[in-house]
Amino acid sequence: MAVETADIKDVLNRGSIVPVIVLQRSEDAVPLADALLAGGCKVAEITLRTGAAVAGIDLLVRRFPEMSVGAGTLKSRADVYRVQEAGAVFGVSPGLTEEIHRGALESGLPLLPGVCTPSEVLEARSLGYRHLKFFPAEQAGGIPMLKAWVSVFDDMRFCPTGGITPALAPSYLALPNVVCVGGSWLVDQQLIAQGNWAEITRLTREAMQLKTPS
Repeated sequence: MAVETADIKDVLNRGSIVPVIVLQRSEDAVPLADALLAGGCKVAEITLRTGAAVAGIDLLVRRFPEMSVGAGTLKSRADVYRVQEAGAVFGVSPGLTEEIHRGALESGLPLLPGVCTPSEVLEARSLGYRHLKFFPAEQAGGIPMLKAWVSVFDDMRFCPTGGITPALAPSYLALPNVVCVGGSWLVDQQLIAQGNWAEITRLTREAMQLKTPS
């Protein structure tokens, strides 16, 4: 049994781009969320790559009920419980282990697990997952790999993340098995450090309007 249920599908359908956030200071969380919302984005993934991540998730969940706040870089059962207790509404892992899967089942946290090979897709599928993170997308084969998977894994949908740029995103989004992409360019760490919220809003607004190639 998987724990993605309808929740993951609903979250991924909230926008074509999911900002992948590395938060160095928890006090940046609120103005960053304000900037994202002003640009039309209502979903965000805060990665567990810094000590500020869990506090940032807690702040956003309490302050912005209109935003779907998730946690990324989950690497253990303990990570799953930490972010679930902080209020994250979904979790994202770079890969899938029995420990992470079991933690998601026990906690009830909807999970988007990462894959980058056909065997990993099959393993996740056997556990009931139908929505997966393709990571690291560009390094693992990118668009050609996903095209090859369309007919083989016709019931699977992907959120490619890793190395995706504004120029590449439309071609990813044009694929029938891609529901959204993860992007860090609109939440660049330098812009966050500078407090350049206006530029983040501008980049977000542009990202929300990305079109697939005709």
